[in-house]
Amino acid sequence: MVMNTSATAFDEMVTNAAESVAQSIIQSGGVRPHYQIIANWLKEQQDAALRARHDEAELLFRRVGITFAVYGNTDGTERTIPFDVLPRLFTAQEWQRLKTGVQQRVRALNMFLHDVYHDQRIIRDKIVPAEQIFTNAQYRPQMQGVPVPNNIYAHIAGIDIVRATLGTEAGEFFVLEDNLRVPSGVSYMIENRKMMMRLFPDLIAKHRVEPVAHYPSLLLDTLRQAATRPDAFVNVVVLTPGMYNSAYFEHAFLAQQMGVELVEGSDLVVKDDVVFMRTTQGLRKVDVIYRRVDDDYLDPEAFRSDSTLGPAGLLRAYQAGNVAICNAIGTGVADDKSIYPYVPDMIRYYLSEEPILSNVPTYLCRRPKELDYVLANMHQLVVKEVHGAGGYGMLIGPAASQSEIETFKARVRAKPDNYIAQPTLSLSTCPTLVESGIAPRHIDLRPFVLSGKEVWLVSGGLTRVALTEGSLVVNSSQGGGTKDTWVIG
Repeated sequence: MVMNTSATAFDEMVTNAAESVAQSIIQSGGVRPHYQIIANWLKEQQDAALRARHDEAELLFRRVGITFAVYGNTDGTERTIPFDVLPRLFTAQEWQRLKTGVQQRVRALNMFLHDVYHDQRIIRDKIVPAEQIFTNAQYRPQMQGVPVPNNIYAHIAGIDIVRATLGTEAGEFFVLEDNLRVPSGVSYMIENRKMMMRLFPDLIAKHRVEPVAHYPSLLLDTLRQAATRPDAFVNVVVLTPGMYNSAYFEHAFLAQQMGVELVEGSDLVVKDDVVFMRTTQGLRKVDVIYRRVDDDYLDPEAFRSDSTLGPAGLLRAYQAGNVAICNAIGTGVADDKSIYPYVPDMIRYYLSEEPILSNVPTYLCRRPKELDYVLANMHQLVVKEVHGAGGYGMLIGPAASQSEIETFKARVRAKPDNYIAQPTLSLSTCPTLVESGIAPRHIDLRPFVLSGKEVWLVSGGLTRVALTEGSLVVNSSQGGGTKDTWVIG
């Protein structure tokens, strides 16, 4: 195999960052113990054989229709998400820490959301400033005082985790972002595992890899538990914006895997504050809506009047307790990037526990002193819009030109409340098959957390990889790829 080298960040496979991946595999002395089987296997692989498997995966993904919109792509609006044939591995001990950390975090976030829309203790006790809530674009005053089943707002959460070098700490886990509105990507986690089992059954057989295929069953159980009036049969539907949405494959995939109907706004109607689905046999009551539509487009009567993506009167039905919506309307107030810095305080406040997983240090540009620091040091920082997603609306200072930095400074000065900034993390790398051979590429992880009567997550997640050398942007919407994630039992 032809190998490239990168001696920068913590490497998931290689113990000595100054040592090349090639040397570690050949010498078998610089490979982390849980990657040793992979290293031995790679010694036996021919470059052409690995590339043939990669091409086979891309062809199969395209046949199945596993595509994603890449905005700004001149070659077309959709393509398959690049799939890397080399998995990312976790030991059971590493995963247990991540698992308990994200469970703790999601519990606190759900308690925060219930508090914000009911007693507002955290505001009165001045843990989170009132203006951070009530001026937030994702805050929905219509939800004030509305009860939700089990006090759960974020039934499905995607918590973005990075392993990074920050200061003197090497290879520590940090939470980079909380995704609580309509987190996507779980279908790729499942399909990546299917692909690895098809292409490399011999390699999987050499490991005790924890399963992820039961996620749809856990999801369906979670959604059924959200029903406001649980009966013997709970009618669950998946609400999609339609086939032109970038994540439409995932909407259809999850509906099919759960055995429930995939519907669009025109398929639903509200009568007497009850939601019904149109069928060939007439109207059928809907109990739970797993929505993949943003708040603004859910109900033209309550939010955007020009929306056709949701039925008129949905909010009234929700407020009356006749339908459950997962995730709840108004959940986005907790995943705003300007709220993110307060999550460790939420954990202490609601759970009386110390956070297991740390935040990345964050500067709020709404604070004058922190704004001055960000403007003076923008060339060293990552600056993000508080409502941004998918890698858009951000500046990576060390990779930006002076003119780009000056343009971004003007934007921040004009609307400082709209931006935060963080140190540029040296994200961990993992060996990845690229044009020139096997080389380290930066990665992150999105585990998917389900909150019902219990807080569940499968042992795995979506590992995203920045395929461009040196790039820290892993988002699929900007050309990033994915890897299968193995938790070794």
